[in-house]
Amino acid sequence: MKEIKLPILPTTSVGSFPKPDYLVKARNQYARGLIPYSTLHELELKATEEVIRLQEEIGIDILVHGEMERGDMATYFAENLEGFTISGLVRSYGNRYYKKPIVIGKIRRTKPITVDMFKYAQSLTKKPVKGMLTGPYTIADWSFNEYYDNKRDLVLDLAEVINQEALDLEKAGALFVQIDEPAVPTHPEEIEIAKEAFKITTRGLRSFLITHICYGDFRPIWKEVVNFPVHQFDLEFTNNADKLYPLIENEGFPREKYIAVGVIDVHSHRIESVDEIKARIKEALKHFNPEQVFIDPDCGLKTRTWEEAKAKLENMVKAVMEVREELVKQGYPSEITIKLDL
Repeated sequence: MKEIKLPILPTTSVGSFPKPDYLVKARNQYARGLIPYSTLHELELKATEEVIRLQEEIGIDILVHGEMERGDMATYFAENLEGFTISGLVRSYGNRYYKKPIVIGKIRRTKPITVDMFKYAQSLTKKPVKGMLTGPYTIADWSFNEYYDNKRDLVLDLAEVINQEALDLEKAGALFVQIDEPAVPTHPEEIEIAKEAFKITTRGLRSFLITHICYGDFRPIWKEVVNFPVHQFDLEFTNNADKLYPLIENEGFPREKYIAVGVIDVHSHRIESVDEIKARIKEALKHFNPEQVFIDPDCGLKTRTWEEAKAKLENMVKAVMEVREELVKQGYPSEITIKLDL
């Protein structure tokens, strides 16, 4: 049995961080064949270290490695799996574009994809670093399928390979493994496929399992989603509070599960004040036991500048520290203990 002690209202981040200018330049140079991969990789490691140091400086409790080696969250995995090729640029939203995966054969994993970068990031800190995975449903939904007879078969094959990756992360020391599934709420009619895939993806895992799900209407699928086999749900409460809180009041939330409450708008340049963030935290505490609650941004920070990301996280941590003090004065414990069968 492994016990993890964290301060009450643990702070974390969803996953991605903005890439430093030198890394953006290097990624463009590598894409044009102007520098070798070894040069690019050294800069990815440098940027990863900067992300870890920044989070430690701010006082984040559970760290992320920042995804400096990744472009799009689905394409990155497709680039490292057999059975995929990659399209030209496809518009995602606004002025954001990505190279969309195309499924042209049976999906196979020939090597670990995320383990080396996780191990490097974890070696830089004594705090836990999350293993970060894109879920099978989202990879499938954000890809063109030119091989499988139906979406379910594609999703379930992807679930098998993501499960293999998660098991390897756990073997490498990951105490927290996050599976991002933002596409799930966008197709409520396919919730049974997503649910079946989650069972496969999490099979045999004993780490603290998290799923981040955002950008959709949870009302048709809430009862199915909250029974996914994970310890924690990470949801965007800043931009979706008007839908989520009434849903939680009406439909409930499992008392035995944890919730990561997004209190930062990652799509806005505006830096939220400490008082504004405190108000969002206190609203969450009206609906959840404080010992269930983690605090983080709504989503990944990659669309913000480095300075914006830092300022937003700094104010988030300051707000959490003030609310923690208030909770302890009210008689709540200063720490929570997570027990894992590791």
